[in-house]
Amino acid sequence: MNDQTSREAIDVERIMQLLPHRYPFLLVDRVLDYRLTDPPQIRALKNVTINEPFFNGHFPGHPVMPGVLILEAMAQAAGCLAHLAREASGAAEQLYYLVKIDKARFNKVVVPGDQLIFEVTQKRLMRGMGLYAASVSVEGKTVASAELLCAARPNPAA
Repeated sequence: MNDQTSREAIDVERIMQLLPHRYPFLLVDRVLDYRLTDPPQIRALKNVTINEPFFNGHFPGHPVMPGVLILEAMAQAAGCLAHLAREASGAAEQLYYLVKIDKARFNKVVVPGDQLIFEVTQKRLMRGMGLYAASVSVEGKTVASAELLCAARPNPAA
């Protein structure tokens, strides 16, 4: 995303204002850039460290990031995009729930020291749900991809 609609990076403090997740389940460290024009897109990152709590059991002696957490991190990046778009439109605060995953594919294991780069594009909105195409790369090579369907619901805490 190198056009005039790209926005500046967002740090983890701002991400915590956008998402309800907290340690150890907040899986997005920074938003690199985003745009809210057609199609809305976001690029975000996660630094994978040996200190992640899931490495204690997945797998001892051969630490591998669980695929379900990679999918969750993709959904959190999509949630950041949805919240940024909601804020820009002035809509009421909502929570976004992951309701469906299609075409999930894992091409390479993710290990401590990897830096995940998420690229998420909103494909369409329909009846309070957003469909997103997401991919994750490490050093320019795709390690995972999926289509995610997220549903917006009123935030009971708001």
